[in-house]
Amino acid sequence: MRESPFYERVMQRGIEQGIERGIEQGIERGIEQGIEQGIEQGIERGIEQGIERGIEQGIERGIEQGIEQGARETTIENTLVVLTTRFPNADVDTLKPTLEAIADLKRLKQLNLNALLAPSLQAFQHGLEA
Repeated sequence: MRESPFYERVMQRGIEQGIERGIEQGIERGIEQGIEQGIEQGIERGIEQGIERGIEQGIERGIEQGIEQGARETTIENTLVVLTTRFPNADVDTLKPTLEAIADLKRLKQLNLNALLAPSLQAFQHGLEA
């Protein structure tokens, strides 16, 4: 049996509205999911990049500190060798803690030069205290 034209129009209109709502809801859900996935991926990538950069900076800083520490230790040892060679009867090792307490590499290099030029161990010690 055939339906009335009014019924067919109402049904057609209902179908159209249902399709429109379905499309709208599908688009809204798609956008929400896209935004959520984008945020998650952005956060993950940001964390990865932050960790990578932190590791790189840590390695760089560690290398710099290692080089600086090695230079300090070498300069101190060289200074003690120079003093021991120039003043063999003196107890030069007593100066080691004082030299090790100096953080400034430039100052240690200057003291190394002073060890070569000082006329006596006492003169070197005087310069060390200055």
